[in-house]
Amino acid sequence: MTIRALVVDDEKLIVKGIVFSLAQEGWQVDSAYDGEEAINLIKKETYDVIILDLMIPKFNGLEVCQIVREFSNVPIIMLTAKGEDMDKIMGLEYGADDYVTKPFNVLELKARIKAILRRSVHPDKENDKKIIEVGELRLEVSGKRVFLNNNEINLTSKEFDMLELFATHKGRVYNREQLLDAIWGKGYPGDVRTVDVHVRRLREKVEPNPGQPQYIHTKWGVGYYFKD
Repeated sequence: MTIRALVVDDEKLIVKGIVFSLAQEGWQVDSAYDGEEAINLIKKETYDVIILDLMIPKFNGLEVCQIVREFSNVPIIMLTAKGEDMDKIMGLEYGADDYVTKPFNVLELKARIKAILRRSVHPDKENDKKIIEVGELRLEVSGKRVFLNNNEINLTSKEFDMLELFATHKGRVYNREQLLDAIWGKGYPGDVRTVDVHVRRLREKVEPNPGQPQYIHTKWGVGYYFKD
């Protein structure tokens, strides 16, 4: 299967370098230089992953994430030239699956992309028709679709992976490091607060009352677990 990627950045040299590197993998790569152009392409084409700069014209990266998440679960990796933690966390809050801080090594970027694609592009064949039902929640594994009271919920790829992990291991408590390893891959250099952001977003989407979780619970001082 040929991977199709979209690179969005207003710095043309950066775009050129990423496109060249990904094309060497045999991937088909498109490019856009502002948020409006990116959104139009994403609505028209089907991509396996989007590499999206935070500071781009017309719509910035956070705005693009927010708009794209209204109609697509495509994995998004945010690029940011800023080192502040708040920018990284806000990128995840708006629907990005991961982030890479500029300047970056293109090998690191490719490793992050491959980690995200590993499950979404090459799902476990044994789970192709697997359906998980817990209370009013139903997970259709092959299509990465989630329903609450028969209403479909729009989750990102990482949110779905985390929910699937919890739902298939009910009662098991995972600490943040274990969740990073399981969802983002061993050796992932990201902050453990990434886990907290994703758990909070999951609760907002799947819990009838996020303030009093029915499914995803916190074991204080340890981590998170799923309760039927």
